[in-house]
Amino acid sequence: MFLDEVYFWTDTVYRWHCLLKPDKYKEIVVDYLKELVEEKHVIVYGFVIMPNHLHLVWEMKSKVGKEMPYASFNKHTAHETVKDLKSNHPNVLAYFVVNDAERQHRIWRRNPLAILMNSRLKVEQKLDYIHRDPLHERWNLADQPENYRWSSATFYETREDEFGILTHYMERF
Repeated sequence: MFLDEVYFWTDTVYRWHCLLKPDKYKEIVVDYLKELVEEKHVIVYGFVIMPNHLHLVWEMKSKVGKEMPYASFNKHTAHETVKDLKSNHPNVLAYFVVNDAERQHRIWRRNPLAILMNSRLKVEQKLDYIHRDPLHERWNLADQPENYRWSSATFYETREDEFGILTHYMERF
């Protein structure tokens, strides 16, 4: 991933566990996205947080220290999630134990999907896809895209940004 390019990004929870089902873990994701946006490290054009994965349409603007924003995002959200699991759900934490030299626990699968979005049409297709994800029969999280809180669908319907993290894609494309 490179700075100043827009990507469709998919991060998946390790072993496809539905770790993101509780709102408190979705809030960790949104809170750090907000921090990255406020510090002008990223621009978020769209998102959805599902029980075991998330999709973003975002642009990396500047590094967070020496790290690209996506690396900082994964590291920070994993750290905060592990901290909560240790305190409140140690039995669940066991599902994320790994035998890696660099860490004891893995929250996100390695090698997230990153697809370059170099046209308005591609962005519109991906936004439509992510906004419909909660309606999929596997999830049945909402009856309409804008009725699922943890996505940018409402923003694109009403221009209201509950989380304070979104920029309309037409400002870029």
